Amino acid sequence: MKKIKSKFKHLFISINTTLAIVFMAMIIATIEVIGAYFTRQLEQNSIENFQSSIQVPLIVTNQLSVQLLRDNKRANTNLNRIVSDYSNGTNTISEIIVVDNKDVIRAVSNLNDKSRIGQRVNNFLVKQVTSTGREATKVINDHMVQVTPLTGSNGSANTVGAIYVRASMQGVFNNLRNISFMFLVTSLIAAVMGAILSLVVSHAITKPIEEMQSQALNIADGDYSSQVKIYSNDELGQLGQSFNTLSVRIERSQEESESEQRRLDSVLSHMSDGVLATDRHGNVSVVNQMALNFLNTTKERIINKPIATVLGLKETSQDLISGQKGIVITLHAGTRDEVILHASFSLIKRVTGFVSGSVCVLHDITEQQKNENSQKQFVSNVSHELRTPLTSLHAYIETLNEGAWKDPQVAPQFLQVTQEETERMIRMINELLSLSRMDRGVSKVDLEWVNFNDFVAHILDRFDMIVKTDEKEGKKKYTIKRKLGTQALWVEIDTDKMAQVIDNIMNNAIKYSPDGGVIKVRLQQEQSRIILSIADQGLGIPREDLGKIFDRFYRVDKARARAQGGTGLGLAIAKEIVDAHHGQIWADSSESKGSIFYIALPYEPMSEGDDWDEV
Repeated sequence: MKKIKSKFKHLFISINTTLAIVFMAMIIATIEVIGAYFTRQLEQNSIENFQSSIQVPLIVTNQLSVQLLRDNKRANTNLNRIVSDYSNGTNTISEIIVVDNKDVIRAVSNLNDKSRIGQRVNNFLVKQVTSTGREATKVINDHMVQVTPLTGSNGSANTVGAIYVRASMQGVFNNLRNISFMFLVTSLIAAVMGAILSLVVSHAITKPIEEMQSQALNIADGDYSSQVKIYSNDELGQLGQSFNTLSVRIERSQEESESEQRRLDSVLSHMSDGVLATDRHGNVSVVNQMALNFLNTTKERIINKPIATVLGLKETSQDLISGQKGIVITLHAGTRDEVILHASFSLIKRVTGFVSGSVCVLHDITEQQKNENSQKQFVSNVSHELRTPLTSLHAYIETLNEGAWKDPQVAPQFLQVTQEETERMIRMINELLSLSRMDRGVSKVDLEWVNFNDFVAHILDRFDMIVKTDEKEGKKKYTIKRKLGTQALWVEIDTDKMAQVIDNIMNNAIKYSPDGGVIKVRLQQEQSRIILSIADQGLGIPREDLGKIFDRFYRVDKARARAQGGTGLGLAIAKEIVDAHHGQIWADSSESKGSIFYIALPYEPMSEGDDWDEV
């Protein structure tokens, strides 16, 4: 039962079927209304015609009236003759009865009813006519009874009797039934033809609609290639044309939207800042890769999560969004270095002012903070480094002013210390100026091609002379061992600045090497670079300090370095110079076993064609 109902429901949902049924119903209803009206009119006309056909002629009624006025036996004979002659002349009349004004039967057409002559009639319709003088007609079963009053022949209105005529209407009814049957057959034929026509018309109407429905589903699935076929230039054709135009515009709009989406995705993907977008409840809905890198997480872990929880803040997401203030966030994720982010919030509003979400931009200020801290530390270090010699100078000069300059033993010592501290400050200021020029990019590098083997050997020869001089003066003894090789290694360097780097590292090795220690210098080639290593046998550098020894003013042992006249800028300058040569400098060390400093410079082996002959 449910299946049948479902089928009927589905049937009536179809506009094609609905239109066909409506058209059929309208046609059938129209035919039935017209048929009912036509049949009714035909029936009335048939009855009226039949009634006229059985109407007794005036000449006959006058003859009957004359005979009724005579009231004798001969008159009765004449009445029967007149009635008999009239009834024999018509086929439709079944019975004729003539009565006088006293309702007494005077003549009958049926010979079998002769015995009724002279009797009073019991028919109510006859009595009504004789008493009122008005004609009466009535259909009883399939017969029509017509009673006509008979009046005096001299023109008086007095009723002298009535003539009762009963006629069979079987022929009329048969004709009506035949006509009704023919009308029914023609109605069925018209209904069938109307149904066929309605199906054709409804199909013609619904076919473009079905095609538009199919195209709409295709558009919903992203297929814009098909078009609705235009069958005519009527309203449906114009609708189909409008639908095709709409399809093209939707396709164009979709392409523009996808292009904008790709452009937005590309922008978000290549932004150096992290971007987080939220809905109006503060839950993350969009995130770019840079934000995921900052937060060291995945997209699946933060989508639909409150932004305050994602950023690790105690405030609620609504407070963050409504406040729209910038905040600084410090993130620690496992073994990763500390990341400092500046988070700024802005609202996403519709034209109506409704807030539909927010955007949070994460800017990495780690380096900025480090630079600011480095600058503060640098200023502090410079102040500290300059204050120490200035304090010494002030103390010695004050002592000399108080009369110590007259003492021939104390004065020369104080002046010597004053001179050393002054030279130390000058050296420090010169090194700071050198670093400043490098930072500003105004320090020029005068490059020239140099055989690095000969260059290093020349510097080491100078240190060998210093070793001999120190031995004569009874100072600390040390030995320089070199392993440079015999192959010419031509590199493009600034000889003065690179000599400054090697001098600095050699001086540090000499300072921190024990008496009788060995300093090993080695030069080797590795693929596209050459590496100079300088190893000492000093105290070494703790592992946690290795990454900081090239920072400005950094000292592993501050007291010892200051006592030996160090400024803490030598290795920082060396790193800047090596970086300017597109090289690298690093150190490896073990406590109590010494340190090894490495200098790597880019090197391209020369082929025979690259050599040149001296003229």
